[in-house]
Amino acid sequence: MTNKQRARAEKTRKAILTAAEALFSTRSFDEVTMRDIAELAGCSHTTIYIYFDGKEALLNELAAEPLRTALRRLERTLYRGNLSPDERLAAFSREFLRLALSQRALYPVFFTVRASRVDEKDPALELQRLRNEIFALAGRALQAALGVHLAEDRLLAYTRSYFYLLHGIVASSAASPESLDELLARLGPTFDLACLCMFRGIRAHVHEGRQEVSPQ
Repeated sequence: MTNKQRARAEKTRKAILTAAEALFSTRSFDEVTMRDIAELAGCSHTTIYIYFDGKEALLNELAAEPLRTALRRLERTLYRGNLSPDERLAAFSREFLRLALSQRALYPVFFTVRASRVDEKDPALELQRLRNEIFALAGRALQAALGVHLAEDRLLAYTRSYFYLLHGIVASSAASPESLDELLARLGPTFDLACLCMFRGIRAHVHEGRQEVSPQ
């Protein structure tokens, strides 16, 4: 392949990814077809299969790198020095929400499309492995803030509850026309309060010794 051919191939590949990103941000993943993507990218639908095996391959390509970046930033936030465990959890929550809301149009693609169990040991999709690593990181932050060792099933249930809150905050703000900075300036204190109340509720539940949480 000549340099010119390689450049043309890379341009086509980028056009396909750009088209897929645009369509996935405005329509559900299942509604978008490979023909839709090809039409917007300006190529035939058979051309797409030269570069990607199907929509799941496109999904993985679009989501994996942003999730890797999110994972690195969340790790830096969690392991930043001079913070108490409670402060680390609060900082982790704020950073997750900042990252998620900065990509809120594609958040469902990054975190929910073709999702499998968060405790799956060997997920088939790379992006699901990254999702699970982010979830596990949240669990470590929660475990440290609680200051007690929890059985795996109880920690899983509490972390799921915590993550449901974060997902709900993102979902409730997804349609806002405000910029990220405007949104966080207006609602950031409410987000902090919601996370604090959730954490205090979990801590109280743990110290009451209740056993009715379920890993399902």
